[in-house]
Amino acid sequence: MSDSDPELPEEETGPTAAELEAAGQNALFGDPAPAAPVSAPPAAPAPPAKPAQATGQAYRVLARKYRPQTFSELIGQEAMVRTLANAIARDRLAHAFLMTGVRGVGKTSTARLIAKALNCVGTDGQGGPTIDPCGVCEPCRAIAEGRHIDVIEMDAASNTGVDDVREIIEQVRYAAVSARYKIYIIDEVHMLSRNAFNALLKTLEEPPPHVKFLFATTEVDKLPVTVLSRTQRFDLRRIPAPMLAEHFARVCGLEGVEADAEALSIIANAAEGSVRDGLSILDQAIAHADLDGEGKVTAARVRDMLGLADKSAQRRLLGYVLSFDTKALLAAVDEQYALGVEPLALMRALMDLVHRVTLAQVSGGEPEAPSEDERAALADFAARLGAAELHRLWQLLLKGHDEVRTGPDPLVSLQMALLRILHAAQMPDPGKLAKRIEELAASGLTAAPAVSGAAPAPTPVAASPNQTPNQTWAALVDEVDASGQLRIAQMMRDRVRVIELGPARLVYQQADNFPDDPAPDIREALFKLTGKRWQIERGTGTAQPSLREAAEAAAAAEDARIRSDPLIRAAFEAFPDAELLDAPLKSAAGSGSPPWN
Repeated sequence: MSDSDPELPEEETGPTAAELEAAGQNALFGDPAPAAPVSAPPAAPAPPAKPAQATGQAYRVLARKYRPQTFSELIGQEAMVRTLANAIARDRLAHAFLMTGVRGVGKTSTARLIAKALNCVGTDGQGGPTIDPCGVCEPCRAIAEGRHIDVIEMDAASNTGVDDVREIIEQVRYAAVSARYKIYIIDEVHMLSRNAFNALLKTLEEPPPHVKFLFATTEVDKLPVTVLSRTQRFDLRRIPAPMLAEHFARVCGLEGVEADAEALSIIANAAEGSVRDGLSILDQAIAHADLDGEGKVTAARVRDMLGLADKSAQRRLLGYVLSFDTKALLAAVDEQYALGVEPLALMRALMDLVHRVTLAQVSGGEPEAPSEDERAALADFAARLGAAELHRLWQLLLKGHDEVRTGPDPLVSLQMALLRILHAAQMPDPGKLAKRIEELAASGLTAAPAVSGAAPAPTPVAASPNQTPNQTWAALVDEVDASGQLRIAQMMRDRVRVIELGPARLVYQQADNFPDDPAPDIREALFKLTGKRWQIERGTGTAQPSLREAAEAAAAAEDARIRSDPLIRAAFEAFPDAELLDAPLKSAAGSGSPPWN
């Protein structure tokens, strides 16, 4: 019985022979009568009749219809194909292959192609393994249609247990029924349980010569090392967007569909390296284009379908940010949101734009873009912005992306993030400020007037005429420090305000917040240093600041002098939370040993 039998009229007086023949022709090749209305528009020649559109047959999606049937149709995996070709030519075929990679790059298709390559017998039935299977012999056709008895495909996600693997182990002992090799294709092999892997290890290591294992997985890190070491691994790469766009153009030509180059580029970028994902998006785009009767896949329709921002809208948004136009920026965001563009997609589009501008600036050549307008805009941005500004923009956009993704209201988060980026773009560049400061320092920075309220610089301690310069108090403290009496030296710096210093005599006041008397410790330290008994006593009168107080006062004056410079003031107004590196106050506070308690 043919497929057309159920459509015949159920009458006792059957149709004539001519009617039967006409019905059969119509069922196989389609009714010729309506051919004219469904022909392609004059701009493109009518494509050959498609089996998917024939009467009584279900439509096949592009991802299935254009699945690679030969290695030459497998795009983007040239290194793997070359390795397999050499292995077949030299008869060095591994007993187990592992294909890894992201979804839709051709792992399962590669496994089926390897099965065809190993079992092809050629058009004359006498051929051997070949990298170019004929596709017309019985093994090739049976494998392509998924009905070959010796090529067993198993989904590990549905068959995870030990019993499923034991069934394979039992069957591998028997020779192939009609093929050269019995081949087991296990998809998503990482889903097998640990016990199932353990049960398979021995057979996987030493299978019969007529058996080949072909594994495919998207998560190779979940496979046991013992399995990885027993297989020949091929890492299938993501397909570059330009190669995907070319492939989609060929598919559109075969389908008799007209598509813009920019539309195909958008689909290729949205596919993220996956052929299957891209063909699924293209299928949807063709259906979307057919709604208006023209049947042309355009960039505008694809962006509308995917909820993406127009490239010109992206450039306008970035322009508003760089020109500090708050009202225009918010209006443009609202316009894109009203058109159906998701806030997160808009933020990602801006990040992609900044990334491409940065690449154009680094390369120094003409930017890569599908249109002349876009190339000109990228070149303009690359010329206007510095490398530091672009990197700062990227960091701000990256932070905004996380806020939009996790915020309770994505639109509000997008608006606030872009406003922050706009205001940050108005601030002076930190690198330029630092360079300007270095230039002023090199040319000699003019001293600023003394700041009111700053502590006066200390005057030297008066020394007796009999004293040598190194017997001044600061030098004396340094000598105590150098002798190894670090604690006493720090105490002398922090707590002693000198009133009078003479030969073996010290009159002092004690600094505030130190209740106990330091005189006994100082007396002992000076005796060890000089070999003399010192007269040390507290007194009244005018005292000099302690050495620590003097250092802090000098540092405060220097810090105030630096901060009073107009350029430094401008920097702190632009960046209120900024700090002076190696500030004098920090250096003074951190000098010497910690204060003695």
